[in-house]
Amino acid sequence: MRTAAILPVKSFTRAKQRLGATVADPMREDLARAMVSDVIVALARTAALERTFVVTHERQIAAAAGAAGAVLVDDEGVQGQSAAAALGIERALEEGFERVLCVPGDCPGADPDELSALLATHGLGGPEVVIVPDRHGSGTNGLLLHPPRAIAPSFGAGSCERHRALAGEAGVACRVERVRSLLLDIDTGADLAVLRERLGGLGERAPSTRAVLAGPGFADPLLSGSLA
Repeated sequence: MRTAAILPVKSFTRAKQRLGATVADPMREDLARAMVSDVIVALARTAALERTFVVTHERQIAAAAGAAGAVLVDDEGVQGQSAAAALGIERALEEGFERVLCVPGDCPGADPDELSALLATHGLGGPEVVIVPDRHGSGTNGLLLHPPRAIAPSFGAGSCERHRALAGEAGVACRVERVRSLLLDIDTGADLAVLRERLGGLGERAPSTRAVLAGPGFADPLLSGSLA
């Protein structure tokens, strides 16, 4: 089954604004850029994914996307994550893909082996939606759709239950799968503190994120204390 990943990416100057209380703007932008780079690499290393479509109006990610063989889709309207994901889905359909995995750019610990395992069990019995929740169980950190238009993406607060409801309304089989490496997305200082604690267990994953967090700005003891 031909499968593509859809990765919506905000402008780095607008990304991770909820981190603003604990992380200064330049460092916040560096962190957002590093996390996206790590997600792109993880998707490129997922054998079951034939292609990644990075949907963005942010040109700074072009080099990382190109190096990993990803395709840039211009999000000229910059209308938000759900609209960007829908734009990527349409591009995937134009190129003949039968299944899509929508993922956010702030799960730097994404594990290619876990993603491959998820894809191996999906859609075998026909149309299906798989929702990968965040660690709180309310948001969506992965949306696997077969066919790609099975439901319309609807990310944001409460999206896990919303996606379940959309699948029910569409009459499409739906299940929730907790993929460990996608549970943690980085929106708040508390999320960043959890990421710091887990980096040791990620093996060689998330190298760009590690490098940024090891920099002098993030090593400031006052900043580290504010994230605890």
